[in-house]
This record gives sequence, structure tokens and C-alpha cells, in this order.
Amino acid sequence: MGDLSTVATRDRIIDVAMELFSEHGYRGTSITRIEQAAGLSPGAGGIYHHFPSKEALLTAGVQRQLSRLAALRDIRRLFADLGDLHTELTIAARYVLAELDQEAQLLRLLASEARHGPRILTDAVVQVVDLTYREFAEWIIDRSGSVVSAQQADVIATIGLGALISARLLPNLLGTAHRKIDDHAIVETWVSALEHLLTTAKTNVSA
Repeated sequence: MGDLSTVATRDRIIDVAMELFSEHGYRGTSITRIEQAAGLSPGAGGIYHHFPSKEALLTAGVQRQLSRLAALRDIRRLFADLGDLHTELTIAARYVLAELDQEAQLLRLLASEARHGPRILTDAVVQVVDLTYREFAEWIIDRSGSVVSAQQADVIATIGLGALISARLLPNLLGTAHRKIDDHAIVETWVSALEHLLTTAKTNVSA
């Protein structure tokens, strides 16, 4: 029972810390503030029974979210044997929007702290952002039968993912009162645009 209680406390500390880190920044969040929010005695050092330092706590929180993403990271698995570009792109758009919503907390933290924060944040940018772009570009090449070049695929992936990210950027990351656009309209328009880009790229290569 004690082990379960310890795990529950540890998880609660991570939950609270990640929320505070995303709202106030890593450097702007003190151990005392985390202890208070987690229901521990503020300033008593209770966190150190679970984590040796604030950076270790951050690392645990980021790694937990990255581990969850790792199982879904290979975007090409989502489209196995579908054989229909429109359906595949629709799934891709809805998947990316859902993940952006799910990881809004982590993305806020990365946006504010990645340049000057601990190394784990830089590594997280690579896994969350860089690999997503790379894997989408690789899927584009595979889906075109290797007709689309790596450069073309990178451009299409940048335009495509950039559009979806911007749909969530202002309200989720910057906290502005950006006018909310219906997800169905975003997905429908995005799929149409990506189909056109992919078709045009393949036609230009074939010409």
C-alpha cells in the first residue's frame, strides 16, 4: 500500500509541476510553489523524497509525455493499407490537431523555455517537432511512390503541419482570444490543399 501511495504522490507532483512549468516557466516556478500546489508542506522539502532536484522533476514530467507520444510517433502506421489519399490526409489532420490539444501544456513549456532551459527541453523539441515534420515528409515520399523529391516533401510537410499548428498556436500556446475556427472546416480545407499540393508535385515531376 505504501508503494502505491508513493507512486500516486509522485504522479501528483509531476502533474502539478508540469502545469506550473507550462503556466509560469521552469525558472519562474519554485519548489515551494510546487509543494504547495501538490498538497505537501510548503518549504519542507517533501519533493526531495521523490526527486533529487527541480530539473529531475522536469525531466520526469517531459519523459512521461514523450513516452506516451512515442507509441504514436510513426505517423505512417496510421495509414497502413488504407489506399485512399483523402482518407489518409483526413486522419492525419485530425490526429495532429488532437495531439496539439493533448500536448498543449508541453508545447507551452517548450515555446517559452526550450532555448534557455535544461537540455531535456531541447531534446523534447527534437522528438515532438523535428521528428514529426521528418516523418510526415517521409510519408509523403512513400505515398507518392518516391516520385516526390525529399525537398518537395519537406516543403509540403512544412506548409501542411505549419497550417495545423497555427490553428492551435494562438489560443493554446499564446493564450489569446483568437477566433475559433471549426475543426471540420480546418480539416476539410487542409485535406483539399494537401491533395492539390501532392498532385501538383507529382505532375510536375512527371512532366
